Amino acid sequence: MSITTERTSLTDLEHLFEVADGGILATKFAKALSDVALAINYTRKQGEVTLSLKLKPIGESSQVMIDHTLKYVEPKLRGKVIEEDTTSTPMYVGAHGKLTLIPETQQQLFAEKN
Repeated sequence: MSITTERTSLTDLEHLFEVADGGILATKFAKALSDVALAINYTRKQGEVTLSLKLKPIGESSQVMIDHTLKYVEPKLRGKVIEEDTTSTPMYVGAHGKLTLIPETQQQLFAEKN
């Protein structure tokens, strides 16, 4: 990434989490963190939470499909629980690679009357 890239042209991670998987990804991530932390505190064993993002092009458009995989390992007294959840969200690629749910170059839909 170029050092000269302006802050406004970067992907807004807060917005990304708000819209990914219909706004549910952030909630699932927070729950996984809390559940694993509680299990670690109870069992004194190591746990793990992983969020993986894979981006692939959508046809010839300026869109990408983001596959987000949330995987966690929750320790138990005798063993562990492993869960994995993968969902997808289409996003537009704007200037300097900024990802948004709605294109920033939206055209005027109706002509202005004078």
